[in-house]
Amino acid sequence: MSSQLFDAIDYLAKEKGINKDVLMEALEAALISAYKKNFKSATNVRVELNEDTGKMGVFSRKTVVEEVEDKQQELSVDEAKEIDPNYELEDIIEVEVTPQDFGRIAAQAAKQVVTQRVREAERGVIFSEYADREEDVMTGIIQRKDPRFVYVNLGKIEAKLAEPEQMPTEEYHVHDRLKVFITKVENTSKGPQIYISRSHPGLLKRLFEMEVPEIYDGIVEIKSVAREAGDRSKVSVYAADPDIDPVGSCVGQKGQRVQTIVDELKGEKIDVVEWSEDPVVYVSNALSPSKVVDVLVKEEEKATTVIVPDYQLSLAIGKRGQNARLAAKLTGWKIDIKSESEAREQGLLTEEDTYSDNDVEDLFE
Repeated sequence: MSSQLFDAIDYLAKEKGINKDVLMEALEAALISAYKKNFKSATNVRVELNEDTGKMGVFSRKTVVEEVEDKQQELSVDEAKEIDPNYELEDIIEVEVTPQDFGRIAAQAAKQVVTQRVREAERGVIFSEYADREEDVMTGIIQRKDPRFVYVNLGKIEAKLAEPEQMPTEEYHVHDRLKVFITKVENTSKGPQIYISRSHPGLLKRLFEMEVPEIYDGIVEIKSVAREAGDRSKVSVYAADPDIDPVGSCVGQKGQRVQTIVDELKGEKIDVVEWSEDPVVYVSNALSPSKVVDVLVKEEEKATTVIVPDYQLSLAIGKRGQNARLAAKLTGWKIDIKSESEAREQGLLTEEDTYSDNDVEDLFE
């Protein structure tokens, strides 16, 4: 065994970021296996590695007994005392049994085992590094595609973007750079597996944290996100400080902050609304850009009936019910939308309850 093997261990430890002790333990286990296999020995042996000299030794461990029944495992008291008069019954004696040509055989046999251990240790390092990034955003480069997945290179590992996690309005091309949300990191028998998403609401939340300093600093809080990826989303925000405008902070001057996020999501429309603990105000805000005349709340059912001007009914409901659906998901309240005339017919609204547009705006300021 030359010092070249120890040099190789040092190189692997530094290059792969693997604990050197892990590699040395793997090497010892491989050498013991090689000795037993090549020399057909069932004896209990220990391998000693000396990095300073680049040498190794194989030592057979034998128990001192009165009568020897297994020469590979036992040594008589008389034989033991020839080695050292201080040995007694039940002592363990180590006898060097290093074969002359063992270095060459051991190196060949150890190569596969050490390579496997290196691979396992390397996987462990990668898993530890990416496990901390779960529910975070990373930028990767698309490497390849197949009918089920888009494979994105995140640096040390390739992540899988499954079809349900892709944005239906987005096309993916090899070599494109992409911001992705890490949904899950698993350590499997095949190594670390990372699953990513472009449609997850968490991606939108993280993009706002990256783009809006007030959110990153905790001055403005994102309370809820409702998203239909690639089409439209709603985000509710709140600031404990009454002097802070949470919606204005997120939208930015001339809409620059939110526009950056819209561009990243390839034109997905984003409504930013102010959160309120009052369901009347919160539901009204969530139905933006529609105007609201009144909100009737059924606390026990966590349901609301929202009355809107007749000409705003289709806007409040949205295309294919999208605006109402997102508002309900955002607030956690069931929302039943009725026009003024329908509400009046059902006795939910009287003439005195009718508001002008200005009155509505004043009501929810």
